Amino acid sequence: MLKTAAIYSRNSNEKTKQELGRVISEFSRLGVEALVYQRPEDIDNDDNISAKRFTDLSLLPALPDMAFSVGGDGTFLETAMNVKNTGIPIAGINTGRMGFLANIPVDDIERSIEMLINDDYTIIERCCLKLEKPEYLFSGNEAAALNEITIRKAALNMITTRVKVDDKYLNSYWSDGLIISTATGSTAYNLSSGGPILAPDDTSIIISPISPHNLTVRPIVLSGKSKLKLTVEGRSEEFIATCDFRSKHVPSSEEIHISMDSVRLKTVMLKGMDFYSTLRNKLMWGVDSRN
Repeated sequence: MLKTAAIYSRNSNEKTKQELGRVISEFSRLGVEALVYQRPEDIDNDDNISAKRFTDLSLLPALPDMAFSVGGDGTFLETAMNVKNTGIPIAGINTGRMGFLANIPVDDIERSIEMLINDDYTIIERCCLKLEKPEYLFSGNEAAALNEITIRKAALNMITTRVKVDDKYLNSYWSDGLIISTATGSTAYNLSSGGPILAPDDTSIIISPISPHNLTVRPIVLSGKSKLKLTVEGRSEEFIATCDFRSKHVPSSEEIHISMDSVRLKTVMLKGMDFYSTLRNKLMWGVDSRN
């Protein structure tokens, strides 16, 4: 039974602020206590949101029953890293554009919240990647990625990324970089680079090159048990490594180690919805009249 809800939102635009207010009002009407996350840098800002605030889940007397992201997929990714290790399921209310992760539409908030209160949903457990080395690059939850970890050039020239899988040489990719993606991230950057789409509960790892110079080099799907080691060469003395929405410049001398995180993220799918219908709707499959 849903009694308390932690709500994460960036409040970055007027539409999101309005929808956040609607969500809080609906929770109040249905007797659910709403707790709104407040970033440290926003403590002095008055956004006229009438709800209890918190800055860290660990400081609450008890964990909420569910976490909500109100915004787009970027807000969902940020929310995921805040609650990943708690076991709290996440539901995403979409005020953005694509919304593969934030899949509850804003025009259906009232009915959707009632379904959540009545336990009319299923839980999908999603894998996350972990950037293990170098340790100083990202720490704690910042070293985890729900969508992807990327290696990208930091200058105009292409880079060569040498990849080993379980200490066995795979390939040297001459390209603008590599996308190391989860099944969840298969519909994100990986998709726009020509990579395959996987169902969200798949445990595989995808490697997709970004603008490869050799056109015969294709994306590859690996076992989720794989351990990856990447080294980068190029004319620049550094490259860029990302974990979802975070990025750092890395000296070319560093070796990157990537593996699957042991913790899985629990996400909410309302009954009557499924990944395949989301694919058809978001990617407009079947819109062609010949279908």
